[in-house]
Amino acid sequence: MATKEIKRYKSKPFDCWKLAKEIRANHYREIAESRTEGGKKLLIGGGTESMIGLPAGLGDYVFFGGEPYSASFSAGSPQGAVECMEATESYGLARDLCSYFRNYVGSLLLNKYYFGGPFPKADFYLQTHFCDTHGKWYQLVSEMVGVPYFSTDLVPYRWDETEEGKKQKLEFLSGQLLDAIEWMEKTTGREYQDELLIEAVKNEMRSTSLWAQCAQLNQNIPAAMDEKSMYSFYILAVLMRHKPEVVRFYEILLDEMKDRVANQIAAVPTERFRLLHDSQPPWYALHIFRYLEKFGVACVGANYEYGLSGGWDYKEGEYLRPAKPLQDQGWPLKTREDACRALAYWWLEYHVLARGIRFSGPGKNNLVMKEIKDWNCDGLMIHLNRGCEGLATGQMEIRLALTEAGIPVMTYEGNVGDPREFDEPRTLARIDAFMESVGLDMIED
Repeated sequence: MATKEIKRYKSKPFDCWKLAKEIRANHYREIAESRTEGGKKLLIGGGTESMIGLPAGLGDYVFFGGEPYSASFSAGSPQGAVECMEATESYGLARDLCSYFRNYVGSLLLNKYYFGGPFPKADFYLQTHFCDTHGKWYQLVSEMVGVPYFSTDLVPYRWDETEEGKKQKLEFLSGQLLDAIEWMEKTTGREYQDELLIEAVKNEMRSTSLWAQCAQLNQNIPAAMDEKSMYSFYILAVLMRHKPEVVRFYEILLDEMKDRVANQIAAVPTERFRLLHDSQPPWYALHIFRYLEKFGVACVGANYEYGLSGGWDYKEGEYLRPAKPLQDQGWPLKTREDACRALAYWWLEYHVLARGIRFSGPGKNNLVMKEIKDWNCDGLMIHLNRGCEGLATGQMEIRLALTEAGIPVMTYEGNVGDPREFDEPRTLARIDAFMESVGLDMIED
């Protein structure tokens, strides 16, 4: 239960926060510039939980990922997001589809790029089918704009069930990646350079491992990172984890996290209660996390941003820890085949979100319980998110399992990208009621 004593920790903004925002802004500017007259970079579209580093062998390119783009639109322009949703629904797509999908398609239909100018049309779409709608998402978009499209499968059910099964599934996915490379060569007419792929794969494993190390440091009390600030950091691993500047950013962030932990510099200076969050947030209402801080509550993260792009070594019932990059484990990375096999294995073995959270049942419950224990959380806050079919799976089962274990759980309803489905007064009232139930009053400034 809550600690009533109010302890005041030191607190300050992150020194590297500005750098994170600059890297992200440069990325979206590169997307727009790739479509201008004289633009030389390939623009490749698709979901960011795909093999976004796989096209590296084609040379200079920028990957336009749909999910973070749609999240940015919802966060920065809620009314614009509603216009995109309405355009998609007028086109004939159902309102209960993935809200990222609807926001992206609406932006395309309106020819409105959130960061300025017309909507960027990709040279081709490359998608790994990771969640319920993603494979069909980019199939539809490729048909709408008339550009080529290639999709691979990613998540087999029960990847780690048997050693023989793991071997078969690894060969299946790595073979698809090799097929995708041949397809990209034929589609673009470019010669594929294997050494660029190898470097991109190494960067992806390094950056996602570093992000996991940063997230693990948030197990300390007080938490050095809060949920809202975390969204500015994890997104770089989602957008461009295969790039050297992202590896370098996470090295900088890790150093700063270690310093903050050593000096007890808190994200919430009055931290006295810790929550884990479940699912994506309502991007247009991130201020609810600041509201929690008025009670001395630190929301220390979520399985969503901790595990979205991989980087975790997880064995159910035993451990959850940052994964060691395969190049540091002695894996061969000298050929195209080596790189594809390593990339496939990294995703299948170390993408904890895919392995533990996507499917409901005891495995999903056990992972959330492990995270609550390891991050020293006092409770769980669940966003019953009607905008994401994948992460909504099994949420009420998690609530039941935690309640039976005596762990306080708060739920609130909303939609990750559609502001029409969020009731702010009701959500704040639910927070107030939950705070009262755990014995927390609002702290006076």
